[in-house]
Amino acid sequence: MSEEPEPDLCCPPDCCDMRGFLTFQILWELSRDSLNGQQIAERIAERRGTKPTPGTIYPALKELKDRGLIVGTRDGREIEYSLTDLGREGLDDAARYFYQLFGDILEECKEIVFQIGECNKC
Repeated sequence: MSEEPEPDLCCPPDCCDMRGFLTFQILWELSRDSLNGQQIAERIAERRGTKPTPGTIYPALKELKDRGLIVGTRDGREIEYSLTDLGREGLDDAARYFYQLFGDILEECKEIVFQIGECNKC
């Protein structure tokens, strides 16, 4: 069975603000690996093409920690974050909600991306 090729990342469009879902993205990345704040920001940048600033990422991490969704373990100057059981449950709920909202849109976007092909605007 052949898989469709992954499209190259494109820059964010000018038509609408695509910066939302930061806490969802953080939880998503932490579900794969324990990471420090810089690593989380880099992973998010790989997905969306822009890197969140420390003034954006660290308040979001603090909020998630205060809500008991993540924990931080200090190693020298760095803090490595990981999901708690509550964070895993929250991510599962958020993923279901995300798919409820955008599942059909994602399928249509996939068709559009593969019809248009490679992004050449950046």
